[in-house]
Amino acid sequence: METARSLPAAQVIPGWRLIISDAGRFWAVRNRAFPGTALRAGAEPTVDADTFEEVREAVVRQEEIAEGVSS
Repeated sequence: METARSLPAAQVIPGWRLIISDAGRFWAVRNRAFPGTALRAGAEPTVDADTFEEVREAVVRQEEIAEGVSS
């Protein structure tokens, strides 16, 4: 597996660790835990997708869920 350190700078998601599986699937794992309220609202600290763009969109959705309950 590759980590964000070996990926191009354009493929970095601040606050999330990016992993590409041997099969080429993208995974993002949040560096800090979501608060319990965000988790109960459905925010997922780990997401996966077929492409970098899709995993970035999934991360944005999770952060929006978390922001929606902390506002």
